[in-house]
Amino acid sequence: MEILQYEFTGEGMHRVFENEKWTVGIKNWKPANDITGIDNLERHNLTDELFVLIAGSCTLIFANETAGGLEFGAVKMEPNKVYNIPATLWHNTVTQKDTKMILIEDSSTSNENSDILPLTPEQIGLVQDLAR
Repeated sequence: MEILQYEFTGEGMHRVFENEKWTVGIKNWKPANDITGIDNLERHNLTDELFVLIAGSCTLIFANETAGGLEFGAVKMEPNKVYNIPATLWHNTVTQKDTKMILIEDSSTSNENSDILPLTPEQIGLVQDLAR
């Protein structure tokens, strides 16, 4: 037996390790997560998701559903801290080209138990302002 190593240097997210319980991914910048490309939020309906910023800059954008519509917020990530996105919280990441994060989630997280919410032009502007 030996110690295994994983890495990913491409754009976007790649699951580098997965077993029957959990997944570890490396998430790098991609155009859809740039401040000029952000246009949706996602949520995982059954599982939490964890992020750790390793390098670069990332703002976690989130939104809670209220009677008056979506209420947006943002958290500027700090390196080496663990950020928990609870199940059902709308969220996305706004990153810069040098960003590298670790993502940890339940291996059952999939498109089948997650939702994508396209943002309106007004919401995109709000998200961009929050990320600045």
